[in-house]
Amino acid sequence: MIPLEYQILIAILLDQLLGDPRWLPHPVRLIGAACVGCERITRAVLPPVAAGSSSVLLVLGFTGATTWGLIAGANLLHPWLGSLISILLLYTTIAARDLVRHSTEVYTALRDGDLPEARKRVGMIVGRDTGTLDEAGVTRAAVESVAESMVDGVTAPLFFALLGGPVGAMLYKAINTMDSMFGYKNAQYLQFGWAAARLDDLANFVPARLTSLMVPAASFPLRLDPKRSLLTLLRDRFAHASPNSGHTEAAVAGALGVQLGGSSSYFGTVLEKPAIGDAIHPLEPRDILRANRLMLLSSALTLLACLALRRHLIALLPALFS
Repeated sequence: MIPLEYQILIAILLDQLLGDPRWLPHPVRLIGAACVGCERITRAVLPPVAAGSSSVLLVLGFTGATTWGLIAGANLLHPWLGSLISILLLYTTIAARDLVRHSTEVYTALRDGDLPEARKRVGMIVGRDTGTLDEAGVTRAAVESVAESMVDGVTAPLFFALLGGPVGAMLYKAINTMDSMFGYKNAQYLQFGWAAARLDDLANFVPARLTSLMVPAASFPLRLDPKRSLLTLLRDRFAHASPNSGHTEAAVAGALGVQLGGSSSYFGTVLEKPAIGDAIHPLEPRDILRANRLMLLSSALTLLACLALRRHLIALLPALFS
């Protein structure tokens, strides 16, 4: 049987080699279907908050049981098959290559002077209205997406994989999926999605802060600005509607010497967000590539930090219970 650390490293390698093939059935689609089914059932018999909380518990139970059952069944046939299934499941929870691919497509369109195509491409990775964005607006949207997604798309799944193996990583993806499906602040989901949104905030609390501390460290070898990254992180980390997303966004903004945040339009309504970072340099398309490199190296450093912490904890356990 392959040790968990090596399973995770192989899963990362698969993500870098293959990304997310469209032909491969993705577990998140099954989780999404479970979310839809649970919402339909619980809304029919419970008030909104209780229905949302019940849906969260049902989806988590379904995800955990299914993941565990797949691995346990494979292990009964052969331990190596169990390891293979574990690696494949871990692989599906990591989205580093797809994040780089999608954001690089935005950069390519901007580089080629095709602003309508750039708006279309960035609209695939952000939730805001993109039809009227100028070049700087498209760049800002892409950089913000990379800065925020490095946690829920890369480092948080790895963090929970190290804590709980494939089951832990899949439970995190279920939490993240429920937040994306239930966490809207509108009349339909404000109460129903309360539990999903709060659980997502809790799940990302440690990964977001650990990852943000790795961004200044990653800035140094990339010849960015590690000092400004750290100072901006400390100053602007709570200048965001999310209690977690602002941490990595502030660190990235400081490293690049750009200003993120500001006005954005959602479904025709303009929202004024607090500014994050200082406009030392005007945003330019190459900042998207810089943000990608920063995301990849910060994620690698976060994984190394998590591995080191896990090894020290495992070494301490016999002494704690002796």
